[in-house]
Amino acid sequence: MERYDLVVIGSGPAGEKGAAQAAYFGKRVALVEGVPALGGAGINTGTIPSKTLRETALFFSGLRQRGLYGVDPVIKPDLTVGDFLHREQDVVRSLQEVVAENIARHRIELVHGQATFEDTHIVDVTPSDGSAPRRLAADVVLVATGSVPNRGRDLPTDDPRVYDSDSILRMARLPRRLGVVGAGVIGCEYACMFAALGIEVLVVDGRGRLLSFLDGELSDRLRLAMERLGIRLALGDGVAGVQCRPEAIRLPLRSGAIVDVDALLVATGRLGATQGLGLDRIGIPVGDRGHVDVNEHFQTVVPHVYAAGDVIGFPSLAATSMEQARVAMCHAFDLRYKTRVAPIFPMAVYTIPEVAGVGETEESCGGKGIDHVVGRALYRDNARAQIIGDLSGLLKLVVRAEDRRLLGIHAIGEQAAELIHVGLMVMQLGGAIDVFIDAVFNYPTLSDAYKYAAYDALGALARGR
Repeated sequence: MERYDLVVIGSGPAGEKGAAQAAYFGKRVALVEGVPALGGAGINTGTIPSKTLRETALFFSGLRQRGLYGVDPVIKPDLTVGDFLHREQDVVRSLQEVVAENIARHRIELVHGQATFEDTHIVDVTPSDGSAPRRLAADVVLVATGSVPNRGRDLPTDDPRVYDSDSILRMARLPRRLGVVGAGVIGCEYACMFAALGIEVLVVDGRGRLLSFLDGELSDRLRLAMERLGIRLALGDGVAGVQCRPEAIRLPLRSGAIVDVDALLVATGRLGATQGLGLDRIGIPVGDRGHVDVNEHFQTVVPHVYAAGDVIGFPSLAATSMEQARVAMCHAFDLRYKTRVAPIFPMAVYTIPEVAGVGETEESCGGKGIDHVVGRALYRDNARAQIIGDLSGLLKLVVRAEDRRLLGIHAIGEQAAELIHVGLMVMQLGGAIDVFIDAVFNYPTLSDAYKYAAYDALGALARGR
């Protein structure tokens, strides 16, 4: 039996950063990964590939040049899957190497194979190469196994034209018509990518609004932007059945409409990847969606077994997963270094255009009875936005009326995911919009929009709204 201070199961964002945090402070760490590729879904099938594909779609479509210098987007007529995925494969390989180098630099022992708990301190690993099983004993275990796609109960899984968020990257050829079941983050992102390439896209979702966690105004703007891309949105509707015919996949909708598509993406969420871990054997319950409950220190009901990342559910973001694992390991080994995950964290959806937000929305302020105003800055009034050709974007500030404290920031448009961090840091420090009024921003920049959104909020305060 091999003994370690820490055994980590999973090499995704949470697993890698948790292992490195403990190893940095001198702990002996083993990291178990069940597949050959390092980095988990974040690098291999999720965050990084999808965002790289978005950039590829924008490049091939010429959407960023629309309206600039009289240039109209023209799709390359012989575009292949190889063209579409080439850049994604390069980026994924590069980031896999970054993870491998980080593991080696911290002297973490990498163990390939399927992990299962023998007891609360012992993890058995069955190597995928057929070599002898290994038994790892640890003072602390971190479960960071991530998530897997939820294919749903009533949707076919054996037709090669039906994909989920992992398998769509192995698409043999680009379809002429794509159906997307689910208008969550994954569904909306992929719908925009394929629509940018001139593919007919239908998105079906039982909810009546896109991405309900977004500020309502931004959700409406995103819907309009997706419709301008040519995406057909069947919101408040559902798929009544899937008929896999030789010539097409037929989708009868609950509204009575019937739509034929060449490929179908099932984007109905993800489940915690806990199957086969043997958590029940050590008394750790698993929820209906495969998630593990943890406390504020990311401990399970077995105190020395921690869990972080997608396997614990919301918010299931790579950025928060990394921080959760770092906090967990600092608590596990009493490192007194990082004691919490920041209570406010940003989110971004890489649709076309991208959307980002942090903090309170107008709706949440109304629900909490917070007296507030909003300040807006339109991209069309911003010099940098004019230069890059994005005239439909918006930066929106949510401000507490009594003291002008910044409560929320929401943006839609080019570089929204980057832009949001300017306001995030002001919120993190409990600042007011006076910071933007006083600050000097480079010109021309998108960040300069903060100053004008702040002035707009001041005007709303002066008008009594």
